Amino acid sequence: MTDVRLFDVDNGVAEEIGKRQVNLEKNIQTLVESNLEEFFGVRFLETEHSTGKKHGGRIDTLGIDENNSPVIIEYKRQKNENIINQGLFYFDWLMDHRGDFEILVRNQYGDDAEVDWSSPRLLCVAEDFTKYDSYAVEQMNRNIELIRYQMYENGFILFELINAVEGASEQTTTTRTHTKTFQEYYEDSNERIKEIFHELEDFMLSLGDDVQKKELKYYAAYKRLRNFACVEIRASKILIYLKVDPASLDPLPDFARDVSNIGHYGTGDLEVEVRSVGDVERVKPLIERSYGES
Repeated sequence: MTDVRLFDVDNGVAEEIGKRQVNLEKNIQTLVESNLEEFFGVRFLETEHSTGKKHGGRIDTLGIDENNSPVIIEYKRQKNENIINQGLFYFDWLMDHRGDFEILVRNQYGDDAEVDWSSPRLLCVAEDFTKYDSYAVEQMNRNIELIRYQMYENGFILFELINAVEGASEQTTTTRTHTKTFQEYYEDSNERIKEIFHELEDFMLSLGDDVQKKELKYYAAYKRLRNFACVEIRASKILIYLKVDPASLDPLPDFARDVSNIGHYGTGDLEVEVRSVGDVERVKPLIERSYGES
């Protein structure tokens, strides 16, 4: 694994910030759970969740992400510990206990809280991983992310996405009135809309090696460790939701609006509208800003 060096630059003079060890792995778990939404865009549900007598285990951290997908987080406590296999064991338990998970979500976030079972995630957090860990997750048809952390002096912490593998989406059913899905909008769109979409997607994926695309039922999310853009396709336009504070834009561009108090799919308080390939250029700075701040 690469060695990441962190510097503090003051008036053009760089001073390296020293690393420090975490005395107990429980410390990193407590820190992550206290800042789960800020670090990974995940809402906290429960710590050390018991899987019952039959399975005889405890899930380190259980949460639901900003796309309403279930999330299991496991922390590597020893160098020789195989948290990937352990996480997969809990992953299968979760898929067999969807009702229990949904009750937990609604008890904490209200009866209207939704759960999207199409893309449940397993996050493995450790000080380091081996090449065998990375190879192993690439062979598994599951949504698994390896996240390395490093603690530094002065209270700094760095999270680095080492590997992310997207598995096949789970099939879900619903009894609600049918709403057109993201994929259906894409398939029904004309060539102009498809060209705009691919221009936008190419740009967002080029922003960094850490960018991941997650296609959900009603939108596509582009993320680092957290979403920075959510895209919806419409018949005559594309809508992008960004994590940019609308109040910081003075004046608000005519192609954007504040949706902080307006319901919408995806995440982000700023909606930008794209109707032509030419419009792509004017929204790029806002996309880059959201990427940099996410």
